[in-house]
Amino acid sequence: MACGGFACSKNCLCALNLLYTLVSLLLIGIAAWGIGFGLISSFRVVGVVIAVGVFLFFIALVGLIGAVKHHQVLLFFYMIILLLVFIVQFSVSCACLALNKDQQSELLEVGWNNTNSARTDIERNLNCCGFRAFHLNETCAADCFRTRQCKPCAPIIEEYSGMVLRFVGGIGLFFSFTEILGVWLTYRYRNQKDPRANPSAFL
Repeated sequence: MACGGFACSKNCLCALNLLYTLVSLLLIGIAAWGIGFGLISSFRVVGVVIAVGVFLFFIALVGLIGAVKHHQVLLFFYMIILLLVFIVQFSVSCACLALNKDQQSELLEVGWNNTNSARTDIERNLNCCGFRAFHLNETCAADCFRTRQCKPCAPIIEEYSGMVLRFVGGIGLFFSFTEILGVWLTYRYRNQKDPRANPSAFL
């Protein structure tokens, strides 16, 4: 059967949703691994990662059930949600790729000033204290704090921030195109007839 047929559309949609399921479980696993090994102590960061993973898992589950059963209502809602996710993710990915050095620095400083737990993780893992400058009367979780010879964290973070943003933006763009592919496959699959079903039962 040609790839434009009912079976091929169904198999492609199932494979795409299995990929989303694996990615969602990977996100949840990474968050749990970060907590277990003490790499992340910010429950806000972990909560966001787990929430994204659970949300993606439920979307994939709806798409998978809709594809297997050829359920018109589930496929419709799956298509709408996936389209909304595509718009948001594509916008965020483009923003990550478009940020210049000054904008990255401003964004990092805002994040640094608003997240105490994440700041502690950064200081401990990168062995640095403070953002632009460090004062001896402040507390710090880094090992270098014992000798009072710590470097500020901003230069270290900014060295990797551009690479991280490009990586995140690239991954986001890749999955954005898989999402628009999923929308197109779902739209086509909804309007195809199951050759094994009663033709009069097709809506």
